[in-house]
Amino acid sequence: MSGKFVVSRRSNGEFQFCLCASNGQTILASEGYTSRDGCMNGIESVRKNSADATRFEKRTAKDGRPYFVLKAGNHQIIGQSQMYASDASCDNGMASVGKHAPDAVVVEE
Repeated sequence: MSGKFVVSRRSNGEFQFCLCASNGQTILASEGYTSRDGCMNGIESVRKNSADATRFEKRTAKDGRPYFVLKAGNHQIIGQSQMYASDASCDNGMASVGKHAPDAVVVEE
């Protein structure tokens, strides 16, 4: 089973997507998009940029937990991960995005 992009609408009407691993866990979440087309472009950007390890940036939250963002070529953030308990878990999350994004199906809710 491969990963999937789940497209949904927020309460404010914006579109968003989450990339879920084959086990159903969310591994990357997007910002809000004003249009469905913009959201779909964001998904294609994740597919393209997740193949390049330099597009991932590991960060540390205020409480000290690691997380990562995925950036496009123009340095805009495409998506953000959850908070992880360790650097190793964060590294695994980045690898999981790279593994699942390229051939993930798109499901609309």
